[in-house]
Amino acid sequence: MAIPREAERRWTAEELFALGEEERYELIEGKLIPMTPTGLLHGDVELALATVLRAFVHPRRLGRVVVGEVGFVLRRDPDTVRAADVAFIRAERLPPEGLPTGFFEGAPDLAVEILSPTDRYADLLYKVSQWLEAGTRQVWVVDPARRTVTIFQPDGTLRLLHESDELDGGDVLPGFRCLIRDLFAG
Repeated sequence: MAIPREAERRWTAEELFALGEEERYELIEGKLIPMTPTGLLHGDVELALATVLRAFVHPRRLGRVVVGEVGFVLRRDPDTVRAADVAFIRAERLPPEGLPTGFFEGAPDLAVEILSPTDRYADLLYKVSQWLEAGTRQVWVVDPARRTVTIFQPDGTLRLLHESDELDGGDVLPGFRCLIRDLFAG
């Protein structure tokens, strides 16, 4: 993936969106960061989790569950746009005129990151901290290789769940429950 020649300049969220979906980037403090396409296992786990989340959220009209590296503007001047594998936004935070065609202004209530074999842990922790600092109420980091889910909270606490444990929505999605093993049952 070729980074545009002027990539060293400071980019805005609007300019990033105008690049289109053929080349995938995130934006960190105005700097373009290339994103590699995900692998098959990653996509399978993403679909499994999004399916159970949507089945819970949709009939209760709690908000929207989105997938596919949707962009969220976490900061302006310089702009930071991060993409979540899966995200949930509460209904009362959605624009009354409907979903925007561009990036969402602000952080999701829940951000889910699914680890890929090439992810660097330091980069992942930085991204988790950006989500939480921008107002995300929970970040779930799903590790398909270890079959675990780590829940990060804004107060700095975290919980590591294993395959035999049950994932719950906490105060972000009260009543939501899912066995961790079901996320990896292909």
